[in-house]
Amino acid sequence: MKKYGLGFTVAVPQGGGVPEARRTDAVLLLVAIVWGSSYLAAKTATSALPVLVVLLLRYAISAAACLALVAGRRGGPGRRWFTREEARAGLVLGVTQASVLVLETYGVAHTTAANAGLIISLTIVLTPLLDRAGGDAGGSGVSGGSGGSGGGGLPPAYFGACAVCVVAVGLLMSGSGGLHAPRSGDLLILAAAGVRAGHVALVGRFSARHALRPLHLTTVQTVAGTALFAVPAAGSLPALGHAGAGTWAELVHLALFCSVFAFLAQTWAVQRSSASRASLLLGTEPVWAVAVGVALGGEHLTLAAALGAALMLAGTYWGQSVERAHRTPPPSRPTPLPSPSPPPSQTPPPPSSSAPLGGRAR
Repeated sequence: MKKYGLGFTVAVPQGGGVPEARRTDAVLLLVAIVWGSSYLAAKTATSALPVLVVLLLRYAISAAACLALVAGRRGGPGRRWFTREEARAGLVLGVTQASVLVLETYGVAHTTAANAGLIISLTIVLTPLLDRAGGDAGGSGVSGGSGGSGGGGLPPAYFGACAVCVVAVGLLMSGSGGLHAPRSGDLLILAAAGVRAGHVALVGRFSARHALRPLHLTTVQTVAGTALFAVPAAGSLPALGHAGAGTWAELVHLALFCSVFAFLAQTWAVQRSSASRASLLLGTEPVWAVAVGVALGGEHLTLAAALGAALMLAGTYWGQSVERAHRTPPPSRPTPLPSPSPPPSQTPPPPSSSAPLGGRAR
């Protein structure tokens, strides 16, 4: 049995099983799927409620769930809820995460859910630029050890993969009604991509320096977000009286799945990977946003959009492979065994006094 920072205990087969890197990739991919579904949910929720009320309830429900989990795992009345490092990092990351969500939510309210999911994928290009020394936070577990191949920026092939993903975004946008001048919502989502890249890089750097528990770190973030939105949203809370069951279901989905699960899983995965690699896998988010739009939002998937989705998956897989090879140190050569000494009876006699010093080659 193996216990992870999320609070789950997982049975790991002995002598085989799924490698740790594959499990991390699967968690990040699931986060991308959940986040891909968040744009349609957020757009529908903001059509019924003010943006700040949606953000406040999303954070408040998330904070209540996280605090309940932390309380259940304290283990005794004398134990501290959070370490000093978790409180400091959580407050900083809470501000950056809240900034991402306020930009995203206002953005999706003024553009389409498909465009929001597509533009946010530019995070995969911005994150490596902020994640300096490529692999600086890579492979660092909770203990803070570095697992990279050491130093230097990411290889050019990685940015080639990012370029493929950017082309994919262009194809996906052209398949969603044609290219057009950015609207105010598009620009807000673009700003959110930049802030999210900085947030992902910060998660990796904090995790490399301190032993941070994902659940406790996420709890501090959600409490900080609740405090940030409480006062601005207070005047619009009466609008909740007109919210229907569908709106509440969307709020719960945004809070428990798109926030609690996604924040926990992202932090857990970045602690076992790197900010750049996590950003690549999370970059498949627009593919899932288009899929949700087609399945639930009544959108039509054109040939260009299908080609863009294929390129996004190909670019993500390529970049992931390049980044993994960059982080993995080359195998060390085995140290040759010393030659056995000859038995005493076969030890050669000492050189003659007439032999020149240093005459024997070494």
